[in-house]
Amino acid sequence: MKVSLLSLAALLGVTAGFSSTPSSVINTRASLTTVQMSSPAVDAAPFAKPPRVVRAQLPVVYVYDHCPFCVRVRLAMGVKNVKHLIHFLANDDIDTPTALVGKKIAPIFELPEDKFVMGESLDIIAKIDTDERFGPTNQILPASGRKDIKAWQKSVQTLLRTLQRPRYVATGLLPEFQQLDGRHAFIKNHQLPPYEKPEWKGDGSPENPGMDMDLKLKLYAEAMAADPTPLVEDLNARLVELDDMLYSEHYCSEGGFSLDDIDLWARLRSITIVSGVQWPTKLRSYMDNLSALGDVPLYDEMAL
Repeated sequence: MKVSLLSLAALLGVTAGFSSTPSSVINTRASLTTVQMSSPAVDAAPFAKPPRVVRAQLPVVYVYDHCPFCVRVRLAMGVKNVKHLIHFLANDDIDTPTALVGKKIAPIFELPEDKFVMGESLDIIAKIDTDERFGPTNQILPASGRKDIKAWQKSVQTLLRTLQRPRYVATGLLPEFQQLDGRHAFIKNHQLPPYEKPEWKGDGSPENPGMDMDLKLKLYAEAMAADPTPLVEDLNARLVELDDMLYSEHYCSEGGFSLDDIDLWARLRSITIVSGVQWPTKLRSYMDNLSALGDVPLYDEMAL
C-alpha cells in the first residue's frame, strides 16, 4: 500500500500523532489474494459445533479487539457456541479493568450469575470448557507442545510488530482506538522494531525516562508511510512455511481442535489487517473456517 502525502497528513494531524479523524485515510487495500503454493490437504472432519448455550444472565468478556489473548477467549466462546456480551475496552481505560481485577489487563471474564470475575486467557478457557453450564465439557483438546509452530511464531515476531502495530491505530475502526487518547496510549506503550521495550517505555527513573512521545508518534507515522512491499513479500514466504506445518484446513495439529488452534489462529488473525498478503490456499481456508466457527471476524475489509 502506498499512502499519499495528503492522506498521511490527514491521518497524522498537525502533531504527527494520529490527531485527526482516522477515517480520512483512504483504504487502498488490494483484493484478497490466495496462492496455490500449499501442502497437500488432509481430509479431516471439521469440529462439530454444539447446540447454542444462552444463559439467563449472559457472561461478559472484556477485551481489546486486536489483542490475541483476548481473541483466544472469543474464539473459544464461539467454538463452544456460548452466547456472551463483548465489552470492548478503550485502550486508555484503566479504571474498568482495575475495578474488576485490580489492574489494567485483558481479557477479563465476568459471570454475573455467580458474581464471579477472572483474568488470564487460558484460565478462562479452562473454566468455560469444564463447566457443564456452557455445554459439553472438554471439547477443546490440550496443547500438543509443538515446537515447530512456536519457533515459527517467534521467527516472525519482529516482522509482524512492524506491519501490524501501526495499522491497528491507523485504521480508525478498532473499538479500543476510537478516540485519540486510546491511540496514544497504545503508541506510548508498544514499541516498534528495532526498539526494545525498556528503551521505548523506560522505567520511570530520571536515568531512563523512556522515549519522548513526539518521537514515538513520528516513528509510527513513518512506519505507516513506508513502502511495506519488502516486508509483505517476506511475510508471504513465511506463510508458505507455516502452511506446510498445518495439519488440515480445520485444525493445525493432528487429533482435532485444540489449544494449538486457539493460540495460533488468534495470532494469525491480526495479519489480515495487512494489505497485499498472499495466503496459501490451505492456510486461508483455515483462517476462514475458524473465523466462521468461532464467530470472530477477520480484518480483510479494513486492511491497510
